[in-house]
Amino acid sequence: DQSNVTSYAATIVTVITCEAFAGIWINAFIISVICMAWIKRKTLNSNEKILLLLACSRVWYLCFSWVYSFLSIIYPPFLYVHPRLQLVVSLQAFFNFSNLWVSVCLCVFYCIKIANFRNNFFIYLKVKIDRIVPWLLLGSLLFSLVIGIVVYDVTNKVHCNINSTGQNSFWKPKIKMDKHFFPSFFLTGFGFAVSFMAIIFSALLLLFSLWRHKRNMQTNSMTDLSMETHIRAMKSILSFLVTYSINFSSLILDMVYATQKGSPAVFLIIVLRYAFPGVHSLILIFSNPKLEKRLLRILPCVKFSICMR
Repeated sequence: DQSNVTSYAATIVTVITCEAFAGIWINAFIISVICMAWIKRKTLNSNEKILLLLACSRVWYLCFSWVYSFLSIIYPPFLYVHPRLQLVVSLQAFFNFSNLWVSVCLCVFYCIKIANFRNNFFIYLKVKIDRIVPWLLLGSLLFSLVIGIVVYDVTNKVHCNINSTGQNSFWKPKIKMDKHFFPSFFLTGFGFAVSFMAIIFSALLLLFSLWRHKRNMQTNSMTDLSMETHIRAMKSILSFLVTYSINFSSLILDMVYATQKGSPAVFLIIVLRYAFPGVHSLILIFSNPKLEKRLLRILPCVKFSICMR
């Protein structure tokens, strides 16, 4: 029924718009706070570098994703008629993976910085972590760039395939498009799996370090301030793990239902995908004392300005 299809499309566009703009504002707040600290101190620590790049990639990812999703729902043929939209799709993939891998860098950074192990390699990483972080971020961007190039190439092949069939048979080539998606699906699936395993591994290492540290304190009847640091980091990474599990599931489902537009599962996938950048950034804000303090200071001002209107 045409009215149901129109209502469904309007609902998805509304949900996407609300979640995308909420996520953009949340990450823009992180960018503004860190940039002000950068201007004031003329330098950034490793944690702030990761957060800044992560927030920037999420803002751009939400922008390109909103444009792509809006056009794909409102006017799907436009994506295949205009080649410049191939660039939008590849940029969306690039910023999606940069968002994912920079988040992994943040979890690994927390694990190495806070966990305590006597292994020589781990001690070396702990000492050199501030020098390693820029290379980790560069590697994340390069891998994301490879994904973006592959997606651009796949989109270009699909575009040429559809143009060769003619506009009157627009929906016929969809069956033939699946073979073009395999390289990008394999590469993106591999990236999702490796990043998810890295987060699980970081959470387990930090949990083991916390358990061993707590046992040593009980044996020596000592109190240590690092216990609070361990617990706070553990709460952050466990919250990361929960949100990443949900996001990982939605990313896999999105690949499964990529060619099944209108499926009932698509709506849930869209909600989860667009909620992740904002929800995870909120967790980062409330796990960072400086960002949390600045946010709590701003909220009363926002509430007062709204009441005055």
